[in-house]
Amino acid sequence: MRESDIQINRVDWVTVTIYFALVMIGWFNIYAAVYDGQAEKSIFDFSINSGKQLVWIGTAIMLITIIMVADSRFFENLSLVIYILFLALLVLTPFIGKEVNGQTLSIGFGNFRIQPGEFAKFATALALAKVMERPTFDLSKKNYQAIAFGVLFIPVILILLQPDTGTAMVYFSLLLMFYREGLPSVFFLLGFGLVAIVLLALGIENNLYLAGAIVVVTLVLIFLGKRTWQRTVAFSLIGLGLIAFIYSIDFVVSKLPEHQQNRIMVLFNPNLDPLGVGWNVTQSKIAIGSGGLFGKGYLEGTQTKFDFVPEQHTDFIFCTLGEEFGWVGSFVVIALFVGLLYRLIFMAERQKTRFTRIYGYCVVSILLFHFMINIAMTIGLFPVVGIPLPFFSYGGSSLWSFTVLLFIFIKMDSSRATQLGRLG
Repeated sequence: MRESDIQINRVDWVTVTIYFALVMIGWFNIYAAVYDGQAEKSIFDFSINSGKQLVWIGTAIMLITIIMVADSRFFENLSLVIYILFLALLVLTPFIGKEVNGQTLSIGFGNFRIQPGEFAKFATALALAKVMERPTFDLSKKNYQAIAFGVLFIPVILILLQPDTGTAMVYFSLLLMFYREGLPSVFFLLGFGLVAIVLLALGIENNLYLAGAIVVVTLVLIFLGKRTWQRTVAFSLIGLGLIAFIYSIDFVVSKLPEHQQNRIMVLFNPNLDPLGVGWNVTQSKIAIGSGGLFGKGYLEGTQTKFDFVPEQHTDFIFCTLGEEFGWVGSFVVIALFVGLLYRLIFMAERQKTRFTRIYGYCVVSILLFHFMINIAMTIGLFPVVGIPLPFFSYGGSSLWSFTVLLFIFIKMDSSRATQLGRLG
């Protein structure tokens, strides 16, 4: 049997089936999001978003074909080259890109444009897998931590310069892969602790109360244990550092663009300016809630049909699903995403090389972050940061980048027997 036949037989068709199921359900919902009650334009009409998305789907299938016929070693051997290429595109984007709403995110010619920040996700995943693949690479050691964090944070800094806070946040999801590969738990405890303090500082109107609580906890910790001057000084410095961190949060938030400040304020006060900055989230929650158990029916959503929710075909596509297919439809899509993530974890754990396993966990981390944050945005549990729902939201760059990210791993997984042969 030829090697190509072995690889085809080893393709994880469960994952491929879930991918196409999400893409097609998303396509129908994109049509629903632009449907205005008139049957004049069909779902195949290229003048509306559903027709344009069909073109992106067709080209995505072409990308899948190219990836699946390529040698899996191509992605491993050229991983750092691909990474450097997209770093160069990120550097060029603010200078040659198109500015929209104060952000310069895309580059291209004419109507054909891509967002390098979206594609740099899979490039960063490949680069991390490459630099971390050596058996001696140990994330418990500071020098290796510096290398891994350096590869991760370079694209983050370049994307923040565009500025695109939402996309930059996605890269932090790769810390989940770091944890799987041995990053000490103290980093995550520290991270979760700082996130909790930020949320408390933003949610509590007077930071003096939070600062007072930190002083009390610090004193309790000092007097509970053995009272040595070293221990007292250490806890005192930590307490003072946390208080300084609390009061720096307002300063940092004040430097964000006004629309981002408003989104943070709305998260903690949903009733703040419901006809202005809170409009999107309020209408999204109304749409999802009005769907009930089984929904209003396909193309029958009133919130959707009358354009109450802005950007409903992109960032808020999930509320279209909730309104027209209800809790049951939402549950089915969420189950598909959960099933996909579970399958990817299973695939990552069965890999024969560290490179492929690391890349697989990068795929899991990125998709999990997008899935959780997008849905959290639509129901008001997270600020609106422009995070699309993978394979579901409208957009060529989004669909292409997620497709490439996923199918590179599917290709690698299908070649695992060959990888084992090379290792032997």
